[in-house]
Amino acid sequence: MSNHATQSEENGVPQNGLLEQVLSESNLNAAWKRVRSNKGAPGVDGMSVEDFPAFAREHMPRLKDQIREGRYAPAAVRRVWIPKPNGEERPLGVPTVLDRVIQQALAQVLGPVFDADFSDRSYGFRTGRRAIAAVERVSQCSKDGYGWGVECDLKSFFDVVNHDLLMHRVGLKVRDKRVLRLIGKYLRAGVRLEDGTTEKTPKGVPQGGPLSPLLANIMLDPLDRMIEGTGLPSVRYADDFLVMARSKARALEALAEIRRYVECKLKLLVNEDKTR
Repeated sequence: MSNHATQSEENGVPQNGLLEQVLSESNLNAAWKRVRSNKGAPGVDGMSVEDFPAFAREHMPRLKDQIREGRYAPAAVRRVWIPKPNGEERPLGVPTVLDRVIQQALAQVLGPVFDADFSDRSYGFRTGRRAIAAVERVSQCSKDGYGWGVECDLKSFFDVVNHDLLMHRVGLKVRDKRVLRLIGKYLRAGVRLEDGTTEKTPKGVPQGGPLSPLLANIMLDPLDRMIEGTGLPSVRYADDFLVMARSKARALEALAEIRRYVECKLKLLVNEDKTR
């Protein structure tokens, strides 16, 4: 009994059978309800949220078998452009409704596995952690004498995430290889452009899928830990973060440390245009 438990669990995280949790009827139903409530536009297959239930009744048993056997191939995401407040646009990848449901099902199972160990300095895309709490933390640190701060933004973060580094981070907690393969397929599914061609995605995490926020936090949790090691307070919301110090010199010194870590360890870049 004890040997079996050791093989199947590590630190309380199931090592085998994780995919069965993802594909359970209750989890898929909850995922569908979440996707339905979010509505959203069709993906590359043109299927609407309203059309999905009839499709699922007919095809979901076969699709679940394909996922279990590693034969399922996610569709490319549909490229759309979302206006930003500064007049620029950012790319968004719209998955098909089916892939949104599967990604949401993955996020519901994997989220608690990872979130329990995320740094308290991370506020974005986490249940029960609101942006206002990050603002309150910054205010308190300022009152405590941390009057200098460095605002940082990671350059094109979602477009340039290194897949090998990300999957290594995921694999530290997820040992079910079927789940790892499925996540890898989503990362490499490609982007369908406006002209109908499909662009490969050898790097990056497309914004727009339910799984992307969790993957972003998995990728950046080591950065939170590195900043903790400096002894300075900080807050991070997605790929934007603020590090506070008691002097300008220490703040700039911390920025140099962070820049080296981001470039050397995470294979990312600090956006100099948005860092101040």
